[in-house]
Amino acid sequence: MSLLDSLKRVTTVVADTGDIEAMRQFRPQDATTNPSLLLKAAQQPQYRPLVDAALADADRLAVAEAQRTEAFTDRLAVNFGQEILKIVPGRVSTEVDARLSFDAAGSVAKAREIIALYEKAGIDRERILIKVGSTWEGIQAAAQLEREGIHCNLTLLFSFAQAVACAEAGVTLISPFVGRIYDYYRKESGAEIAADQDPGVQSVTRIYHYYKKYGYQTQVMGASFRKLDQILLLAGCDLLTISPDLLDTLQRTAGEVAPRLTPDAARASAGEKLTLDEKTYRFLHNQDAMAVEKLSDGIRRFYDDARKLEQWAATVTV
Repeated sequence: MSLLDSLKRVTTVVADTGDIEAMRQFRPQDATTNPSLLLKAAQQPQYRPLVDAALADADRLAVAEAQRTEAFTDRLAVNFGQEILKIVPGRVSTEVDARLSFDAAGSVAKAREIIALYEKAGIDRERILIKVGSTWEGIQAAAQLEREGIHCNLTLLFSFAQAVACAEAGVTLISPFVGRIYDYYRKESGAEIAADQDPGVQSVTRIYHYYKKYGYQTQVMGASFRKLDQILLLAGCDLLTISPDLLDTLQRTAGEVAPRLTPDAARASAGEKLTLDEKTYRFLHNQDAMAVEKLSDGIRRFYDDARKLEQWAATVTV
């Protein structure tokens, strides 16, 4: 048995890619996308029909160039999402533009547009997760969307305060970024960090224990992995989203994976239950210097990736 097959027995495996062929190879339950993954995939010749269909739809709207570009990128994301859902049996995450990270109303409006495009294509909203950054405004937008039956994946999550606020908002799923947390502390220390002391793994473990101990339904999906050990130490987490290179390593490596996170261990864990209003959330998040830096950096990166996709879209013709 491969490590990948064994891992799938204890954790839902999600493909962190826009490459449809990779999904066919690794057969994940769910998939996540973002603008940089879509840009990489869209430039591959085999996906040109999806690009052309998005261009044609945008052109039919006969709007100004900026609006045409936005319409194209939305439709491209949905077109890829539709193709992905022909392969994965579960859900696909589609991202709201990072420029809306501090705009709750704008995030809600964009999410509704994306869901409407999927539903027009015959895709049930239960199979879609709207990906929103874990700012206070993003979390409040997600709370509103969840009340409307639009499920959300809260991304760029680095602090425990973010995780608690997401759970209290009733979001469907969170994506704590294991690798980016690891990167921060590795750079700070100037040395490799032992697997059993990995701060990214410790962060996800703490969140998982808290959610299960206090009965929150929000799912925890570890994300942004740098190495195999980080994945194996989080076996048993609700979901893990994994890049194709690490999926390939798991598939080629024989062995069995033992669950490291379990509801029983969570129930026995320490930690008091918190209740956060906006002021308390902002203060607690601000106390975590790593989380403040990585959230800001992540928003900038996602924003830049989306602009690269838009710039590329402006050069493409049917």
